Amino acid sequence: MEEPPPEFLCPITLDLMRDPVASPTGITYDRAAIKSWLLAGGQRTCPITHGELRAADLVPNHTLGRLIQEWCAVNRPRGGVEQAIAATSEEVAVADVEEATRAGDADRCAAAARWVRRLAGLGERSRRRLASAGAARALAAAFASFADAASDVLEGVLAALVLVVPMDEEAIVAVSSSSASVARLVATAANGGPQRRLHAVVVIREIISLSFHRSGAGAIDLSANADAIVQVLVKTIRDAICPHATRACLVAACHLAYAAGEGATALLVAAGIVPVLVELLVDADRSTAEKALAALDAALASRDGRACARADALAVPVLVKKIFCISDAATELVLSVLLRIGKKCPEDDEDATMAAGRRLAIIEALQVGALQKVLLLLQAGCRAETKEKATELLRLMVRYQSRVECVDTMDFRGIKRGTTILTT
Repeated sequence: MEEPPPEFLCPITLDLMRDPVASPTGITYDRAAIKSWLLAGGQRTCPITHGELRAADLVPNHTLGRLIQEWCAVNRPRGGVEQAIAATSEEVAVADVEEATRAGDADRCAAAARWVRRLAGLGERSRRRLASAGAARALAAAFASFADAASDVLEGVLAALVLVVPMDEEAIVAVSSSSASVARLVATAANGGPQRRLHAVVVIREIISLSFHRSGAGAIDLSANADAIVQVLVKTIRDAICPHATRACLVAACHLAYAAGEGATALLVAAGIVPVLVELLVDADRSTAEKALAALDAALASRDGRACARADALAVPVLVKKIFCISDAATELVLSVLLRIGKKCPEDDEDATMAAGRRLAIIEALQVGALQKVLLLLQAGCRAETKEKATELLRLMVRYQSRVECVDTMDFRGIKRGTTILTT
């Protein structure tokens, strides 16, 4: 069995180093050994050079640590201390993040976060070990702790954090524990480069999704940053920096509308989410379109959202076009959105302009072929929930059919089951 190189051995214990740390005197020790030396009798000197040395001066020697791990993988593949070293490198990295956070050492935390990123880049196995070691919780707590630190420190922590998503509940609570931490995320999502904006909105999505699932007393309080969060979600969707960021914001917007209720929905509508979603639907892929329709359905639960959709010249034509074109789930969402636009609501019809907009939207749907598509949908067969929505929309449109001169009755030849529904 090959002996390890001398530089891999701790000068104090003469054993293979598990967690090498470098001192300002230029000597690298195993962390446990040098800390024991410094603590024993209140030592404040390097045991080799006798220069002044404090525990706070020690920094991880990541390069040597990786070399030791690589040597162990090649030369000691079957058991022994060396295998344990390779297996716990992720734990050491996470522990370094935690220790730097407790010490308030931002620079050391940034270095530890870079180490986590490198480990996460090694593959799925390493990412699983990081998750088991609690990397998400450690990095989330670090971000919250250093929320007022320099931007490069937080960006490094954030870049490491998104590599270990999905975040568990404890990690999400940690990163959202203060309004300052959330505000820093929002600022990064609004003003950072494309990659930094992506990282920030992914974490924002995780926070809002947890709040959605913990609705009620357990929900996370985002009120201090609600307006800024809404603005950055809509801005990111509009800017289309990348599909991943767009989908993250769509999920966050949908969950925010349902979790925070009418107040959040009103903010989303005021920020212009309705026309942004309608435009996005024009050429969105399946996953994006489904999420955009879900967010649009949530936005149109509000009076102002319905008013915006009725006033948008693109909304009804785009929605009708998407029936059959994406997926069964998307078609059901389209029907739900069209019902919100065309269905009579007392609070809408109190305003003559709103009532007129609702009627015009139904007529426009007829003009662009909604009736034919709904009849075909019912004839072809669909889920019970979809059938219920389609039938309701069909009854709504039939009331206005006589007002639409451009509907060609020849389009209904051969359609029997759909027309039968009109008399039931």
